[in-house]
Amino acid sequence: MSGAVQVSAIGSGEYVVGHLTLDAPNTLNALTLDMVEIMAKQLLAWRDDPTIAAVLIDGVGEKAFCAGGDVQALRNSSIENPGGPCEYAETFFAREYRMNYILHTYPKPIICWGHGVVMGGGLGILAGCSHRVVSERTRIGMPEITIGLFPDVGGSWFLNHMPGEVGRFLALTAANINATDALFCGLGNHFLGHDQKPWLIDELAGMHWQAPSEHHEQVTELLSVPATQPKPDAQVEPTLTQVNTLMAGDDLAAIVERTLAWEGDNPWLAKARDGLAHGSKLAASWIFRQLNESRARDLKAVFESELRLGANIMRYPEFAEGVRALLVDKDRQPKWAFNTVADVPNTLLDSFFEEPAGAPLIDFPDEPTR
Repeated sequence: MSGAVQVSAIGSGEYVVGHLTLDAPNTLNALTLDMVEIMAKQLLAWRDDPTIAAVLIDGVGEKAFCAGGDVQALRNSSIENPGGPCEYAETFFAREYRMNYILHTYPKPIICWGHGVVMGGGLGILAGCSHRVVSERTRIGMPEITIGLFPDVGGSWFLNHMPGEVGRFLALTAANINATDALFCGLGNHFLGHDQKPWLIDELAGMHWQAPSEHHEQVTELLSVPATQPKPDAQVEPTLTQVNTLMAGDDLAAIVERTLAWEGDNPWLAKARDGLAHGSKLAASWIFRQLNESRARDLKAVFESELRLGANIMRYPEFAEGVRALLVDKDRQPKWAFNTVADVPNTLLDSFFEEPAGAPLIDFPDEPTR
């Protein structure tokens, strides 16, 4: 183990499977800069190693694959450098997005075992992998509006590729989704029982790998076995019409008003409505704009735009206050800068989308053909 990431190999013979395990269970495997750096370096080494047929990424512990980035460390960087540059936080974002980009463009199959809590940076890892396994225990969330951030790590990409207005809804409400929802939204593409993980590792260890051109298909076939557990009840698909109606249009104030006025007996929608009500209205504003402006961007441009926004957010006090209220003092009473989205000045919102002076750039690696 090194830097809270275990690096190992599964199997023997001509081909083996590279294995990365997040190993910080006390923080629900929250990502640090060191962890991100280890993963990126190892992924690139395995990408160019002809003996590596595939990669498996998982996490230690029963509770979570990964609950996100270490937001308290990001908050410390923010409050120690008011107005910025916030060197640690901004460097973390630049390196994390680089790692996410490596995942999205990886030529070999990458299996992510997305068990338990999968949020923030953990969701960025899952979403970037070619084979995204979810189980009956998976709980996915994008709670960034509750701490004055935005769904980054490629969220501006994968949220925009979800059915209808689901991506916008999840980003603005911090609604949690389960494995069935993840399959519907495209965040997962394989469902297995949580108890099938030892079986999967055994199968990978004994796999008779064919030519490299067949490796993706072999992994897909392996993961297509029947699950030992039933899928949870769907939450997203049955409410898709309502979600699309609530989120329709280009007027954020109207969307918020419509959503907060919703009354019904669906507990998932009700909790989502309350998430929007209690979240940062400034964050809602930059989330809405970021998603809209990212629709036509390619993957590199998406990550570059996320770095711009993320760096500017670190230099403004809203994020530090959100983390204080939720995770430091835990009073759950954040003093947000604005009471409604209509109160957010356009000039202030514009400033979050300008190039931040002194921010790092993303050192994208050469992109292979997938």
